Amino acid sequence: MKFFLSGLGNWFVDLALIQEAVLEADRLGFDGAVIPDHYMWGETEWLKRPDSNSTLESWITLTYLAAKTDNIRLGTLVTPIPFRSPSMLAKMISTIDILSKGRVVVGVGAGWSQVEFEGYSEWNEPKIRVDKTKEGLELMIKLWTQKKVTFEGKHYRAKDAVLDPKPVQKPHPQLLFGGQGDRMLQLAGSYADICYIPQFRPGAKPEDYYEGKMKVLRAAEQVNRKNQISFMAGGLGAWGPYDSRELSKGIEVAKERGASYFLTSFSRNEEIIGSMRRFAKEIMPSFK
Repeated sequence: MKFFLSGLGNWFVDLALIQEAVLEADRLGFDGAVIPDHYMWGETEWLKRPDSNSTLESWITLTYLAAKTDNIRLGTLVTPIPFRSPSMLAKMISTIDILSKGRVVVGVGAGWSQVEFEGYSEWNEPKIRVDKTKEGLELMIKLWTQKKVTFEGKHYRAKDAVLDPKPVQKPHPQLLFGGQGDRMLQLAGSYADICYIPQFRPGAKPEDYYEGKMKVLRAAEQVNRKNQISFMAGGLGAWGPYDSRELSKGIEVAKERGASYFLTSFSRNEEIIGSMRRFAKEIMPSFK
């Protein structure tokens, strides 16, 4: 089982915590760490904080963290592909992959925060956002893998585009899908290296995980990729205090469901670094 750290957010007020936690995760042997990619969160039913729109630019922050770490993989969960120019995003990610010596994980999503799209980009209905995600990802992969790219899509275009140097990872950086809609799960079947399906969330049922996984695998089978996708379980946020017994039970369930990655986060009501150290000592060795 590979363990990824989550739950740190990308709020400016937490910069010191994000840095300390990711550097400690690298030292403790966590396999990866992911942060969300939002400029503006707005206010939702599950997020009410006065500084919700005071954020760090996530890919620049990951570049900063890559310079301070040695082994841990770094990425987003997830990047809304339609939010930026896919061509420029591909160039940014290629550069970070080179600087980090091949440690980038690219979170792939269609976006949900209307307030940030209206503030910085263009807000569209769900179908168009997913269409843009698919088309944008196709363009990004071409840029990462071809010498010169001319692309004519409905939403994006490129003429004789050269992306050089290429990413360290071949054929391209790992793609981590986190969208849960039917079309995003189908896209994951075609493109994902890792597919995150939430295991812990309010109201989640075991059949939800299996249903999502089967949708991905059916789509992957149609393009002969069934054996090329790994699954990630776990939770984006901690739903209670640190409990080694409950965490171990959750990891066992994830293994039974065929997951090879486990996403873990720790309660902000406790000392996060201390919880990470306990987790690395009490739990990780039993599942490595």
